[in-house]
Amino acid sequence: MANYRASESKREQFRRYLEKSGVLDTLTSVLVALYEEPETPPNALEFMKLHLGGPGPEQVDAEAVRMELADLQQKCNRLMEENKELRSRLMQYESSSDGGGTGE
Repeated sequence: MANYRASESKREQFRRYLEKSGVLDTLTSVLVALYEEPETPPNALEFMKLHLGGPGPEQVDAEAVRMELADLQQKCNRLMEENKELRSRLMQYESSSDGGGTGE
């Protein structure tokens, strides 16, 4: 019987520890958010990780988006340079054809 009381005391201490550190409140709020979701998420564990701030699929997606952004910025810069070069050629072509016009 004394062993039961000792383990009960440890449980109570652990429960108080979780309560003081805010773990119980945080878990409760995440579970309430999960319950209040209009559509049940396909993966409850991922939902909880996301709402607890743990690594979720969004962090992986964010890295992929950053890499795509860098690639697109490079492409944009190359295309702007190409556009600038082509405009310059067009201006040269137009100025040379204005000077030696066909008389129309």
